[in-house]
Amino acid sequence: MKPRITKLGTIDCDLVETTPVVFRGRLYRFEYVRAGYAANTTGDSYFRFVDHATGTASPSFARGYHLGNVFVERDVLYVTGTNLWDGERVDLFVSTDMTTWETRSALNLPGWGIFNTSMCRAGDHYVLMFEVGKPPEIAGVPFTARFATSTDLRTWQLTAPECTYSKERYTAPHCLRYLDGYYYNFYLEAHPGPAYDQRVVRSRDLVTWEASPLNPVLAASDEDRTIANPLLTAAEQTRIAGAININNSDIDFCEFQGRLYITYSWGSQLGVEHLAAAVYEGTERQFLLGWYP
Repeated sequence: MKPRITKLGTIDCDLVETTPVVFRGRLYRFEYVRAGYAANTTGDSYFRFVDHATGTASPSFARGYHLGNVFVERDVLYVTGTNLWDGERVDLFVSTDMTTWETRSALNLPGWGIFNTSMCRAGDHYVLMFEVGKPPEIAGVPFTARFATSTDLRTWQLTAPECTYSKERYTAPHCLRYLDGYYYNFYLEAHPGPAYDQRVVRSRDLVTWEASPLNPVLAASDEDRTIANPLLTAAEQTRIAGAININNSDIDFCEFQGRLYITYSWGSQLGVEHLAAAVYEGTERQFLLGWYP
């Protein structure tokens, strides 16, 4: 039996790339706030953290950056983001308090088009997965996972060109985890229709990948439209009820107090998107292993 994910419903409109994360014993949602987000009056994109219990937002940072993700280790926040949408550079923002941030360069790849990022620790080193759309000889069919490694979260090296998933078809990567010698890549698969669903593959070497026999992880359903945030306006609730829904994408998750908190996006895959929440009653270890019985 596949791991049971319970969808809770929609919590916001026009937020897509978010990451649940535990920092100093509290659960937060890291958010990439796009320029077109209704409550964004700055005229530019930025990153922030929202306290799950209180709804309080941290000071914004990384103005003008896109497609952020966050990794936490020893009470230090490491946020990755691209300098442009379809950009050539990935920078790292480092903080111990969500207020003061140090900026480090991670990747600078002229001519490449970089989108989503995700980072994890794998034994004695760190692995950064990043999504590429170009050039064709690197990406193949957009969008494709490539990888870089670091031992100190300062200097990064690209892995060999064969470390990828997958140049043959649309497999947009979003969330990377590591457990017991395996890398788990949660990615978006495209199907005729069109339709898109969230799937998982795993690998020991970032070259040869094994698909879960229980895929998909998430697929579009009417449960996505459940209103999980009472602060959504009447207009937003009307939009949610009638919106096109052909995808579940951009999954991310963290373990907190014995359960997995999950965020994902649903919508048209063409710009009209909604942020939803879900839970898995178990640990991250149980969740990852559960896809490979």
